[in-house]
Amino acid sequence: MSDNRIDTGRLIPAAVFGGLMAIGLIGGGALIGQGVVNARAGDRSVTVRGLAEKDVKADLAVLPIRFTTSGDVLSEVQSRIDGDLAIVRQFLKAQGYPDDAVDLGQLGVADTRSREYMSQTGGPRFILTQTVIVRTTDVDRVQTTTRNLNDLVRQGVVLQDFNGPSYMFTKLNDVRPAMIAEATAAARSGAEQFAKDSGAPLGPIKTAGQGSFEILSRDGTGDEASSPNKKVRVVTTISYRLK
Repeated sequence: MSDNRIDTGRLIPAAVFGGLMAIGLIGGGALIGQGVVNARAGDRSVTVRGLAEKDVKADLAVLPIRFTTSGDVLSEVQSRIDGDLAIVRQFLKAQGYPDDAVDLGQLGVADTRSREYMSQTGGPRFILTQTVIVRTTDVDRVQTTTRNLNDLVRQGVVLQDFNGPSYMFTKLNDVRPAMIAEATAAARSGAEQFAKDSGAPLGPIKTAGQGSFEILSRDGTGDEASSPNKKVRVVTTISYRLK
């Protein structure tokens, strides 16, 4: 018959040993936890970012107007492109642009018969393209001109590859100081809130870095260059010491 009696003399030391192990693990955990606290407290700094944004309007517009004509007799094609150029110049003058705002680009001439892979086509032999470039600070006028380009088409001018004007903001230096100050103030506000929540007074700046300025479309859609309404953005990254 088996012996079901429990040896209490052996059970008690085992229980005591288990309790000592548990106490040891708890103590070790407390030390590890204290080490993490000390490691974090040893740095005693906070890094924050500050954002500043400003809506601006483009102050420079560039409007390229490219037109083309074609035919088999070069002199005739040249005469037609000259006539189209005169129409374009008159159109721009009627739009109110001074002569110094209008530049004449390079004339492009293509002879399709000189291209071996085009030698069998039945199209016109000569294709001429001309570009006129309007460069002005009168952004509103360029917007109006773009809407009126149909007047050129009605007069027989064949526009080619028209992608619209490009609008640029060139006065970044005028808004830079105020925006940096705004971004820095936003960063400090975030650092002060962090310091308040952690119960540590905010100290001086440890390191600071200014991000690059970005110029974006104000509405965040489409190409930035195609929109006269833009948004300037800068982000600063600053580390503050905690006392």
